[in-house]
Amino acid sequence: MRGLEQIPWLYDAFMAVAERTGLGRWRAWLAGGAAGRVLDLGCGTGRNLPYYRRGTATGADPSAQNLARARRRAAVPLVRARAEALPFKDGSFDTVVCGLVLCSVEDPAAALAELRRVLAPEGSLRLLEHVRSRHPWEARLQDRLQPLWTRVAGGCRPNRETEEAVEAAGFRILPEGRRARGVMRRFSARRG
Repeated sequence: MRGLEQIPWLYDAFMAVAERTGLGRWRAWLAGGAAGRVLDLGCGTGRNLPYYRRGTATGADPSAQNLARARRRAAVPLVRARAEALPFKDGSFDTVVCGLVLCSVEDPAAALAELRRVLAPEGSLRLLEHVRSRHPWEARLQDRLQPLWTRVAGGCRPNRETEEAVEAAGFRILPEGRRARGVMRRFSARRG
């Protein structure tokens, strides 16, 4: 079943509302702090692309429809690829940006291993994700809603332990810029 994430015009409409209610500042932090050669993984419809300096970014997304929409936003190289199998050489990027991506990949551990592989040794991983709630009652609710939510939202799993998965993949989450608001998290990480 196609979900919200695979219907570009609907996704953009939903994100425009979310950005007006606070997500826009977090997106500006996410993409605005990227430096050097940047991979925008799961670039979707390209909402981050205008934030990057010209000639520095590459976008990757598994959806051809999303990439077609992203082409309208910025003239950057766009590659159709899944997070678990990136077609880039080791150490190709100084910064990897993931905005609302790790909730939807099939295999987060494999995706994070690929991110670690394509990231330069001193590179930075920047993330904006929704995660499993720290409140037990809310986490149980996420668990109950997850099967339906995953089908409606095209693979998104709202109850993932993303921060723990990032650390388990050998990254160290940095305190600078780390923020939490409800189930939303933004943070950057480096190799541990």
